Amino acid sequence: MPNEPPRVLLWHAAAVLAGTLLMTWPALFNRYPLLYPDSMTYVADGRLVARALFLHDLSGYYGMRSLIYSLGILPWHWNVTLWPVVALHALLTGFVLWLVLRSILARQPAWWFLVLVALLSLLTSLSWFVSLIMPDILGAVLYLCIYLLVFARETLSRLERLGVALIAWWAIASHATHLILAAALCVLLASLFIFWRKSALLRWKAVGQVAMIVLLAAASQVALNTYLYGKPSLNGNRPPFLAARVIADGPGRWYLQQHCGEVKFALCDHLHNLPDNTDDFLWGENGIWQSASKETAQRLRHEEIPFVLATLRAYPRQLLSNSAARFWEQLTTFCFEVDANAWMLKEFDTMLLGERSRALQSRQAQNALPFDFFESVQIWTVIASLAVIVLFLPRLWRRQPPRLVGLGVVIVFAVVANAFLTGALSMVEDRYQGRVIWLLPLLACLLLLDWGQHREPAER
Repeated sequence: MPNEPPRVLLWHAAAVLAGTLLMTWPALFNRYPLLYPDSMTYVADGRLVARALFLHDLSGYYGMRSLIYSLGILPWHWNVTLWPVVALHALLTGFVLWLVLRSILARQPAWWFLVLVALLSLLTSLSWFVSLIMPDILGAVLYLCIYLLVFARETLSRLERLGVALIAWWAIASHATHLILAAALCVLLASLFIFWRKSALLRWKAVGQVAMIVLLAAASQVALNTYLYGKPSLNGNRPPFLAARVIADGPGRWYLQQHCGEVKFALCDHLHNLPDNTDDFLWGENGIWQSASKETAQRLRHEEIPFVLATLRAYPRQLLSNSAARFWEQLTTFCFEVDANAWMLKEFDTMLLGERSRALQSRQAQNALPFDFFESVQIWTVIASLAVIVLFLPRLWRRQPPRLVGLGVVIVFAVVANAFLTGALSMVEDRYQGRVIWLLPLLACLLLLDWGQHREPAER
């Protein structure tokens, strides 16, 4: 906190660093940072973008992932080793968690921070996503940053507010779902403050500042894509996830079969080989997206929204029913598992020379990580956390502490909206919900700490 004695600040910094190290235990246990197939493209794309920006050496293709995340982690790995990226994830997460805890807990925040991080690291997916070379961990960090900037702004120094704003900007620009959910969260909070009159003017101003960060992140993506590709674009070479979804579900296939005689979508050329799952559509070796020419891929992206809207008009009940079923499935699917992949290991030869042997020695490469055990641990942790949250709802209703209520609103919205966005509009996958589910145990722990903090003076 501002104006604290140097010795206290040093102790707090030591606690944050210790918690940061604790969050990296899955990577240390694995003997190498955890990898997902997308990890290799994030690592490779940063070098291409840096050459284009600083050496004006433009390329015809920069990948389909977040180029700003790829560029952000490049100075940390330099195509030499991935360990510093894990350290970056841990430092950012630890810093934000410390600020969140400090905004709720007035006494002995350092000790409780270590306890909190230990519980979350051992019982939830937090530390696994910190150790994963992906922007996934930044989603939950972003939603906590929004809480800090809107509901706990007065607990931050000017330098801390700047740091939180920069983290939020990078997190928003690092993944399309982060951008969408951050914008939706701004709309939700602005709507709630119409009825929440406590410090409404200050909260409105804070939400406006968060909205400016969202706009700045979107503008940064558009500017970068304009420079690299020669035309404005928010998503760059993003695959047509939504088109793949409605085709795999059936209504998209039905629409094309009945209307391709009157419409001229590029998908009509593939009536004979429309897949029944999104993986085959997007990533299959002979799938529609992987085998598309540059011109066809551009048409598929350009025609995606018109095709989906046309399908929705033709089959609204079926699409909404399918989306609701996948939303619920995604909401209750939140495990974490990353298996060995021969393609990932092959990519080491082109981007991380000398690291392939270390990756081969990892437990992940040998499929020896105890995912099933930690899956059961996390499920019971989430169930217990939900019980605690429900138990404390009457107390929150009576006291209405602004910060805890605000944190609860942000976390519940993030968990539910993330399940809707990824499950209903994309595909159901453990990793999608696993990256935010640890926020529920965080909320439960903070409710217990706040209760203990107010119970002790009352007893005395």
